[in-house]
Amino acid sequence: MPSEEKNKKNQEDSGGSSADIQSIEMRLLLEAVFLRYGYDFRNYSKSHLRRRIVHHLGMNSLSSVSELQAKIMWDRSAFNRLMTDLSINVTEMFRDPEFYQAFRTQVIPMLSTYAHIKIWHAGCSTGEEVYSLAILLKEAGLLGRAQIYATDFNKYVLEVAREGIYRQQEIELYEQNYLKAGGQGKLSDYYTSRYGSVIFDKSLTKKVVFVDHNLATDGVFAEVNVIVCRNVLIYFDRILQSRVIDLFYHSLPGMGVLCLGTRESLRFSEWESSFAVMDPVNKIFKKDPTLAP
Repeated sequence: MPSEEKNKKNQEDSGGSSADIQSIEMRLLLEAVFLRYGYDFRNYSKSHLRRRIVHHLGMNSLSSVSELQAKIMWDRSAFNRLMTDLSINVTEMFRDPEFYQAFRTQVIPMLSTYAHIKIWHAGCSTGEEVYSLAILLKEAGLLGRAQIYATDFNKYVLEVAREGIYRQQEIELYEQNYLKAGGQGKLSDYYTSRYGSVIFDKSLTKKVVFVDHNLATDGVFAEVNVIVCRNVLIYFDRILQSRVIDLFYHSLPGMGVLCLGTRESLRFSEWESSFAVMDPVNKIFKKDPTLAP
């Protein structure tokens, strides 16, 4: 019997293909992570998780997902490395400059009428977009009366965000984004350069609280005027997306603003009818208390 046919027969005899077995291993791994550490990835996009975990196996010389599971159950440092690889840390300052332009023209005028402003930046990662938002508010004269809650489930990236130290080589792109976003000065007004890195002015984060919060498992922790959660929902399945949008809905008062990523939407969620669309391109929505969910 040719080897290819023999392998196929062996797989059938053993109860499934290698892909089937890996899918079972993946489910068991995610269940183990939840039961052992309380982090819930069970409703993240399966294709996203598979890519990240397969990459993690290769980088750590592990032969299977089962081997990884056994390792993280007893080794906290191995688990921490896995969390770093599973975190969504694709970010940059003034990412999608058109969004910040729209925020300046459509959201800032409304916020300027408030005596106190509360903003939740959910899934803040390493903080570049939090500093972008702080700069935007400062240039609008609103940072002094604002409170920004910047949250992520990954304690490591939160620490990077608190420090506000980034690589010098990224600054040229950030400068371009800042200008495209309608920046009123120079980005260099907000940082100092030192030893190949840039350090952002600590005055920008005097009104920022960095908080450990998991969108998959944690509840409402504050009522806020604006929620910014951009390019996070795309990594969740429909069930988790619905949970998170429900969380956002109950965190916003009437006329509160929700900002999503350009590839994200409220469509097909039970809360779609409860938000008015402020900007369909830049995905800015306003909770309308007159609209029933």
